[in-house]
Amino acid sequence: MMELFKRATSWTPKTTIYYGWIVIAVGALGTYASSGSAQVTLAGIQTLIFEDTGWDRSTIALGITIGTWVAGLLTPVFGKIADTHGPRLAMPLTSLIVGVCFYWIGGMSAIWHFYVAYIIARGLGNPVLIGVMPRTVAVNFFDRKRNLALGIVSMARPCFGAINVQLITLISTWSSWRTAYKLLGVYSILLTIPLSLFIRKDPESIGLLPDGEKPKLSNQESFIKSEEVADIDKHIWSAREAAKTFTLWAIVSAEFLIILTSGTIGFQLVPYLHESGLPISMAALAWTISTLLNAFSNPIWGFLSDIYSPRKLVLSAMPICLVVTSIFLLIDGGYPGFACVVIWGAASGGLNVLGGMIIANYFGRHSFGSISGIMGPFQIIGLGLGPIIGAIMYDATGGYMYLFAFAIITYIAATILFFFAKPPKMKIFQSVENA
Repeated sequence: MMELFKRATSWTPKTTIYYGWIVIAVGALGTYASSGSAQVTLAGIQTLIFEDTGWDRSTIALGITIGTWVAGLLTPVFGKIADTHGPRLAMPLTSLIVGVCFYWIGGMSAIWHFYVAYIIARGLGNPVLIGVMPRTVAVNFFDRKRNLALGIVSMARPCFGAINVQLITLISTWSSWRTAYKLLGVYSILLTIPLSLFIRKDPESIGLLPDGEKPKLSNQESFIKSEEVADIDKHIWSAREAAKTFTLWAIVSAEFLIILTSGTIGFQLVPYLHESGLPISMAALAWTISTLLNAFSNPIWGFLSDIYSPRKLVLSAMPICLVVTSIFLLIDGGYPGFACVVIWGAASGGLNVLGGMIIANYFGRHSFGSISGIMGPFQIIGLGLGPIIGAIMYDATGGYMYLFAFAIITYIAATILFFFAKPPKMKIFQSVENA
């Protein structure tokens, strides 16, 4: 019996394509499930919850902030688990727990029900199904195409969040948003089966190499390219060593500011458009298009980052985002606001993932989960602070202009930090900025 169990757990399906793409695809199914607790989803459907429950904006924002902070505290833990044990047990188990929580949210009758279920779903689901764990798996399975893989993984959350906004809104027209969450809960529970069957830690654990490379390359050109990519990994960076570099903390600080800004203004854009005179359906549509453009830009940034430096790319993207955000100060919402929300989503795409790509290229794949786990709490704290800061600023000023001015200031500060985030110095080998 024990031998049969060992064979079952060690079985890996044979595929005609590189198994890393299978892992990313199945992991994306988990990201879809967990995106039901993502801010991008709650930002689009919060009005449905307000109208059904009678709760105010700050009440919802507080629960989202707490849940997001719990996710931040757990990110280093799951980053370490991703490096040491892999995701095969953590991802299916988390999907099961998240599914139960979503079903509970669909039947809740009191605010504390929402707080408990949401905080658990958000706290576990974000690092395990959306953030550090699937990103670590992508880094482990890919080398030459590492940033493309990271871009695809990062695309899943905003893309699926936008889809969930539309599905929940559609289901609410003939039933309720509660029904949508119950269905999402059932899906998440059933998802434990494919996650258990297909998810793996790294290619070496199933007898493969990153990118599906052969042990011996066939030509000198491929050999040289491989050596260039692997140069960063000649020094095995530990999380403790990385934490002693100015570079890591510059990236962490910049990503914190970007995430804080996204949470602050992003969570307020649907109410902003609705209060300016657009129907809630049009406001949600603008947010959906914005989120999809943001999502689909991530693989493009990843592809470019495998060719050019992601630091140079982010320094090119930041000024564009600054200009677009400044336009909000010159308009009063309505259909011009609709267009600006859409353009802002496209312009800000990649800002939340290029920092992770810089870390992967500067510090390698061996401790990526632990090193990015250092950044995770700061990102999540910023994301959690965003909605509550936005709600407080709105309540204090009665408008949105101060939110957009705040975003411009933080974007400028993040640009300065990225400018100084140059490759870290190694004791023996010096990193080459080929990111």
